[in-house]
Amino acid sequence: MKDFEPVIVAFCCHYCAYTAADMAGSKRLFYPSNVKIIRVPCSGKVDSLHIIKAFEKGADGVYVAGCLEGDCHFKNGNDKAAKKVAHMSKYLEEIGIEPERLEMVRMSAGMGERFAQVASEITDKIRKLGPSPIKAAAA
Repeated sequence: MKDFEPVIVAFCCHYCAYTAADMAGSKRLFYPSNVKIIRVPCSGKVDSLHIIKAFEKGADGVYVAGCLEGDCHFKNGNDKAAKKVAHMSKYLEEIGIEPERLEMVRMSAGMGERFAQVASEITDKIRKLGPSPIKAAAA
């Protein structure tokens, strides 16, 4: 397992988190290439099915990245996303998947450093957890 490199899917809000990822790239900040970014119009548009499908398609970890609290371009999409992630974490635990594999993070467009830091921290956390139980069941 020491060679294990996790696949991380990051659903990123177009206005904030995706722009923060772009800023991290523009500043040439390091963050793991394990993180596969999916741009969404708003973190509130990420459905529970998207999260489950990410795991089914091989993700070892998933995070939803939205705007800062009280700063959503769609009023409260980020709050909806946070509730959905909390609900899905409980569901994952019920079906035997560590809830730590799913996370909600918030950042503004100017937080390129935070994006890089979060990507690195989540990758390290998932690396320690090992491959997703879904991968193990499929093997």
